[in-house]
Amino acid sequence: MNLEPVFSELLVSSLQKWSERKVDECILSISVPVSQTDPLATLPLIAEKHQFRFLWDLSPRLCLSAGGHCQSLDLSGPKRFENAQRFSDEIFTRLIDISPSPVFSASRVLFSFSFFDQIKSNEQSIDDKFSLQAVLPKWQLTAKDGLTWLRLNSVAQNPSDVREAIERLWSTREKINKSPVRIVNDENENFLVDNFSDDWQSQYRDALTKGIELINSGDLDKLVLATRQRLLLRKPLDPLHLLARLRVQQTNSCRFLWQKNHDESFFGASPERLISLNQNQLLIDALAGTAKKGDDGRELLASSKDLREHHFVVNSIVEQLFRRGIKASYSSQPKLMTQDHLIHLHTLIQASVEEKSPLDLVEALHPTPAVAGLPLSKSLSWLRALEPFDRKTYASPIGWIDKNQNSEFRVAIRYGQVRANELKLFAGAGLVKGSTVEGEMQEVALKFEVLRNQLNLDRVNCSNDL
Repeated sequence: MNLEPVFSELLVSSLQKWSERKVDECILSISVPVSQTDPLATLPLIAEKHQFRFLWDLSPRLCLSAGGHCQSLDLSGPKRFENAQRFSDEIFTRLIDISPSPVFSASRVLFSFSFFDQIKSNEQSIDDKFSLQAVLPKWQLTAKDGLTWLRLNSVAQNPSDVREAIERLWSTREKINKSPVRIVNDENENFLVDNFSDDWQSQYRDALTKGIELINSGDLDKLVLATRQRLLLRKPLDPLHLLARLRVQQTNSCRFLWQKNHDESFFGASPERLISLNQNQLLIDALAGTAKKGDDGRELLASSKDLREHHFVVNSIVEQLFRRGIKASYSSQPKLMTQDHLIHLHTLIQASVEEKSPLDLVEALHPTPAVAGLPLSKSLSWLRALEPFDRKTYASPIGWIDKNQNSEFRVAIRYGQVRANELKLFAGAGLVKGSTVEGEMQEVALKFEVLRNQLNLDRVNCSNDL
């Protein structure tokens, strides 16, 4: 192959660094600039539909897409966060970063956790029995501030592996550079729904009744009950098109995708940072309390019920950080965060940290009272008893760690699961003193309605039963 001079230099540099490796089976991580492109739209060029795909979309700021496996880890159990951090550390010990590139394009290990450390036995399948999935992707495409970088991660055991990796990177770079400028804009595209079920309502009503009894009796201070709605689509869909819709509708969120294979994925648009760690500066979003339909936020800010729910979340996060020697700063009064037609109470929590591994912090904070309840242990037991399904990755941590130990994890809410032509939407409501069954039913129904409208899910020739 007739490589350009820059790639010839890259090959020489790669072979030299490979020869200086400290481990026999090293991981070459090689990056090159490409023409400006949208990683969401270009994801199909770096990963076939049957392969693993990932999206982390904060555009017009950072946007990251990834595909394929270079290294991966799947497991379950109570030590999953510890083992995940160990996996990440081991990967970056073996990784040789060949070419200089902007900090934003650094190699990343990607993580998806389930809500609980074990999946219910009756909910398990071959593909979803693990409570942790960690992936060093084969391909990574990162864009920020008008720059786009392509990265290849590849195991290299001999010089021919190094040459093959450089040639593969060159070929993919050319494919991206020669492709038309890709901008996804499916704002007017509709996704036809043959059926969707409202059968969630009766089960959820029963669960809410019991949950409010537990709150009012003093057994629990807060409980966040989730439910799901099943929709049967006219045809299988590519979740990238749904995410393009969410980019238009959920501008203050992080749009994410974790696609296991061609038929199964989950996606969402989370406004809630579990942690963001950048050069020892920690940011956390406390998000709890939702305005009722027609409320511009003024009633929400004056609602004792919603303020109580919000302060539970803030105080719990601050306490967990304090137990680990981290002193946090935050405003005493929440502000409003608008997510399209939804308005929430929001508090930004900040701290400076030193020598804290990202996943130690994730383990300390997950799950927050915003998605579980208080006291935590009792709340989790009641969630298992009252929710007739396993949450799997709903309301769980999803995110990444880069080679510099910078990281970001979001709480996987505003969330859907796709399997073939079935789509499941998830939503929940926080119960505290003052909650009513009808009020929480209306809140969750509004969340489902907003998400269906954002995704342009058109109901045609439908019955309510699946």
